[in-house]
Amino acid sequence: MSRPCREFGCPNIVKSRNQHGYCETHADKRSNWNKRADRKGSTTERGYGHAWRKIRELVLKRDGYQCVTCATLGRVTLATDVDHIKAKAHGGTDDLNNLQSLCSLHHKEKTAIEQLNAK
Repeated sequence: MSRPCREFGCPNIVKSRNQHGYCETHADKRSNWNKRADRKGSTTERGYGHAWRKIRELVLKRDGYQCVTCATLGRVTLATDVDHIKAKAHGGTDDLNNLQSLCSLHHKEKTAIEQLNAK
């Protein structure tokens, strides 16, 4: 089945499903997640299998399903992510004291800052 590329304003047609709706020109631009060195292997191989999902639920419940960063700013925001305060890549663990509930925005912001500081 052919369909237009999902990239805004792109006139190209997508013929393959494994490009996630983007033409060949934009598929490479959109696939940085899979090219990151720390994203090799399945979620279970990276330590995010069944045991992680159980820990994640414990942390979300502990934090009342609210973003802890938003809470410090006086806002109530649903937490969608569980974050390692000290990243696993830098020696952090899955200990409950090293985990916090964050909204997607604050999780992305924290991850971006960590990546900048790692360079």
